[in-house]
Amino acid sequence: MFTIPNGAAIASGSRQPAMPGLPAPDPAAWYADDMEKKSEDWIYKFSQRQIDEIMDRVGILEQNKLEIKNITRDDFPLPKVGPALEDFYHELTEGRGFVLARGLPVEEMTRWQIGAAFFGMGTYLGQAVSQNPMGHLLGHVKNLGKNYSDPLVRGYQTAARMNFHSDQCDYVALLCLHPARSGGESLITSSISVYNEMQKRRPDLAELLCQIFYFSKHGEIKEGEEPFYCMPIFAFHDGYLSIRAGGAHVRKAQLLPGVPQFTDAQIEALDMFQELANELCMTMKFEVGDIQFLHNHVMLHTRTAFEDFEELDRKRHLMRLWLTDPAGRPTPPGFRQNISGIEVDGTVHTAPLDMLESAG
Repeated sequence: MFTIPNGAAIASGSRQPAMPGLPAPDPAAWYADDMEKKSEDWIYKFSQRQIDEIMDRVGILEQNKLEIKNITRDDFPLPKVGPALEDFYHELTEGRGFVLARGLPVEEMTRWQIGAAFFGMGTYLGQAVSQNPMGHLLGHVKNLGKNYSDPLVRGYQTAARMNFHSDQCDYVALLCLHPARSGGESLITSSISVYNEMQKRRPDLAELLCQIFYFSKHGEIKEGEEPFYCMPIFAFHDGYLSIRAGGAHVRKAQLLPGVPQFTDAQIEALDMFQELANELCMTMKFEVGDIQFLHNHVMLHTRTAFEDFEELDRKRHLMRLWLTDPAGRPTPPGFRQNISGIEVDGTVHTAPLDMLESAG
């Protein structure tokens, strides 16, 4: 184990080649009971000097009237914060697969300043990709009053508890602007541990999830594209195991023409996947200004159902980045094409400062 500035520590561990039919030794294979006792290891607190540096850089961007969507790492040099962000990257790719950064003073910042700071820090981990058909590079998790059971609705538009899932990118970052009045806690699970437990308890079901499954694109497609994509849930390549969650995307695909219906064994395997994710999960309660970074290939996440405040400016609101990193974890051929954001005909990239009612 080695320590990054300000006392947050990075888990180190030896990774051995992952092979189908065997447990996967991976630093990202952790258990909640152990992790919950070590919050000092995975919570990083920005120092005042680092916050001052972020604010100074944001001020320069604002003065130069640079659009948030055009911010690059070169536009956002951070001699004091950069080394910590680079250690976050190492933690995501070679460690436990998640970090919580605490202390960004969002209540003292304008919405533009928050978005610029968040986007700028994201450039140290990867390149932002579109999160919906409107091309939002800066996304928003906010209840729009929609029905999670609707095949075309995504969970982030609702107040419902979602299935454990992984997003269509390498890394996802969530910045808490406002927590809910009640509920809405973040739940995270090591998907590598889910695989290991399934391999130990029901290897026959683990083997099934190494086969091809159909994932719904929720109607977010270009002309002529199929409304689904195909990949295994447990995908092995070059000694690495990368996992796509068998959640709503897989189940909603059953409603699409051309998709073969689940066998009883596949349903049992998918149910066990979700059951294990719930059994092994850790609860993380966001504070205002917290930033959660997750590696989607080794982590599953969701949130509990929540109740909002009545006031519009107090409703639960998380900013979100989807980040792609082709140089990151090795993945099978064809895998990356389906986890690099959402692009449809006519998509124009933007970085809105809030989620509009028309957002998808």
